[in-house]
Amino acid sequence: MHDKDISPWTHSHRFETGHELGAERRTKLVVAITLGMMAIEITAGVFTNSMALLADGFHMATHAGALGIAAFAYAYARRHQGDSRYSFGTGKVGELAAFTSTIILGMVALFMVYESGKRLFTTQTIAFNEALLVAVVGLIVNIASAIILGAHDHDHDHDHDHGHHDEHKHHDHNLRAAYVHVIADAFTSVLAIIALLFGKVLGWWWLDPVMGFVGAAVISKWAWDLFQSSGAALLNMNSDKELENEVRAAIEHGSDNRLADLHLWKIGPRHWAVVLSVVSKTPQSPDHYKCLLAGIHELSHISIEVHSCQKD
Repeated sequence: MHDKDISPWTHSHRFETGHELGAERRTKLVVAITLGMMAIEITAGVFTNSMALLADGFHMATHAGALGIAAFAYAYARRHQGDSRYSFGTGKVGELAAFTSTIILGMVALFMVYESGKRLFTTQTIAFNEALLVAVVGLIVNIASAIILGAHDHDHDHDHDHGHHDEHKHHDHNLRAAYVHVIADAFTSVLAIIALLFGKVLGWWWLDPVMGFVGAAVISKWAWDLFQSSGAALLNMNSDKELENEVRAAIEHGSDNRLADLHLWKIGPRHWAVVLSVVSKTPQSPDHYKCLLAGIHELSHISIEVHSCQKD
């Protein structure tokens, strides 16, 4: 067995993408915008008696909190990125923030179901013209916020020679969580506009609370997807079999090398750690096997032990 030679491979345990500061600034800007629109929508919802508008406003309120958590996560990770107490850096702070956001999204969905259920069986008088105006403004604000958050490093999603699946389309779950919150806001605004238009033209007041149920169902689905992806990262789950196969092929292809053990987990946006054990009839130094993995750019922390086996 060869001991790992760490001297030429020492890491600083700072696993960032280089785009966190920009994401933090955009998130803080969207928090400010969301807070302003939230106050307008809740106030207008009370005065116009629109459940769809109130749901959108309270939805925005919880999203403002979730976006604040996302902004805090970026700041915390940045301040502690050199702290040696974090064995693999602070890359998972964003995952924790994203996971928290899924809980908030779930609470929003439950609130919308509760309020919509109460209003569905009681005839409502809604000031449709005023509510429509505010809902349209809210949608415009949400679209603008989505554009601000969506202007992240898409160009960097294709900087690898290998084509991985959906896991690599969302490198930063913290930013993705913030984006999902804003998209959910935009979606509820669209539902509010539809409900208010039909209520104004056809007198279908009941469509207003019904849209609350529809919005809750869709938001729950988005929350569940984010819950699974962020939870997998927090539990060190290997959610990328394609990357695992690439690591295995790099070590074993065209040689007598075999992987006796392989542990692969995500430690930050675009950053993965791998611990593996190689068995070979002609064992080489750990550095040799690290060179075989050099083309896999997601691997930021590599630990290798090498075992020899007797030749036949």
